[in-house]
Amino acid sequence: QLRRLEGLRTIGITTNGINLARLLPQLQKAGLSAINISLDTLVPAKFEFIVRRKGFHKVMEGIHKAIELGYSPVKVNCVVMRGLNEDELLDFVALTEGLPLDVRFIEYMPFDGNKWNFKKMVSYKEMLDTLQQQWPELEKLPEEESSTAKAFKIPGFRGQVSFITSMSEHFCGTCNRLRITADGNLKVCLFGNSEVSLRDHLRAGASEEELLRVIGAAVGRKKRQHAGMFTISQMKNRPMILIELFLMHQDSPPALPSTFRNSLGVQVLRRRVNFSSQMVTLWKGGGVPQAPLVAQQWLGASLPQRHFSSHLDSDANPKCLSPAEPRAPAAASGPLPASDQLTHVDTEGRMAMVDVGRKPDTERVAVASAVVLLGPMAFKLIQENQLKKGDALAVAQLAGIQAAKLTSQLIPLCHPVALSHVQVQLELDRTRHAAVIQASCRARGPTGVEMEALTSAAVAALTLYDMCKAVSRDIVLAEIKLVSKTGGQRGDFHRT
Repeated sequence: QLRRLEGLRTIGITTNGINLARLLPQLQKAGLSAINISLDTLVPAKFEFIVRRKGFHKVMEGIHKAIELGYSPVKVNCVVMRGLNEDELLDFVALTEGLPLDVRFIEYMPFDGNKWNFKKMVSYKEMLDTLQQQWPELEKLPEEESSTAKAFKIPGFRGQVSFITSMSEHFCGTCNRLRITADGNLKVCLFGNSEVSLRDHLRAGASEEELLRVIGAAVGRKKRQHAGMFTISQMKNRPMILIELFLMHQDSPPALPSTFRNSLGVQVLRRRVNFSSQMVTLWKGGGVPQAPLVAQQWLGASLPQRHFSSHLDSDANPKCLSPAEPRAPAAASGPLPASDQLTHVDTEGRMAMVDVGRKPDTERVAVASAVVLLGPMAFKLIQENQLKKGDALAVAQLAGIQAAKLTSQLIPLCHPVALSHVQVQLELDRTRHAAVIQASCRARGPTGVEMEALTSAAVAALTLYDMCKAVSRDIVLAEIKLVSKTGGQRGDFHRT
């Protein structure tokens, strides 16, 4: 229907690319003429951590399908964040050698609620310098007057690279982008918090001429440039990404949950406000990824405490380390007493893997914890995110999640377990200059997930040691222990 509109020259989409290979042929027939694919990493494991699902290879398949169907260039959007993916700049550019891509590096941008840290931002100049060291022949391409990207090309390469410099070099004076939200409001600047309701004017019977005057007035009020990066990070600004969910609730929603990209580049829900149980269900089931959350809280007057959690925050619980997962029901036959014999040896004392083939499948949850005593120097650098290696808490969180999934490859007699959920949380304890780690694993099957939780906590602790060892060798890993387990024939365990 859109392609039949007179004067409409381009119909484009921005997509995560997961289903693109399957859907693109029909979309192209319907009139789709331009594609932007969001992709922040070329490392499959890192991709899974960022988007909370597998699918890296599907995204790459979608990119190749778009090229096969004649889209040129296919735009690939990459938000560059220090400590996460700035080391992949050259790999992204290398894609343009044989593929007609426009790889667009986007400066990390603040939005309301994402606890934006300017130290995470890799500037256009820094990215350009990295590329020019590898490819001195990199040449700048001419750009249209209203372009929001600075384009470059390496001679002989099929594709090109671009930089969207929203933070370091604003382009507000020539930007001609207008956005209409799903609930009918006009935004003249992505970073502006002012909106004009076209919906209300339409419902009041406004003519096309009147709408043009309303739009013209809004554009006329547009500022010469958006606020500085530090001011933007403090502004209340409703992001575009999840607005349509509120149409299911009411036309003009009250306090809105906001989404943002955290220091891991992950879209996150900040909080829920006054939702009915029905709306919470819609929120959970509306295709919104439940992604890692970066929360910073203040201890005392000025000392920040940094929290990382791989699940949604709770207003009722200000601490990062949340209560254990809900208990799974015990087997109908009741819990069995603890065994007085080792289960991983046979009758002759040789090692043996336990046969769990006849055990019933139950919901299993295990929580383990660890403490890393960092010392004052390493603690301060982590707290202020000043380590040269990058964001130690984020890397440790990722390592813990990966370790849980690889437990059977690390512990010889562990069964491979299909985990349904892994949650790793870190909290800084200034009284001990320590990082407290809690790992929770869940699965449904015939064997427990205690080892997965313990491995997760231990590897997260080891990762913090690795990130900080250049600062101090006097780091102690302590208190690695099982906190609780539920499910299984032997009953539940909760450490008191």
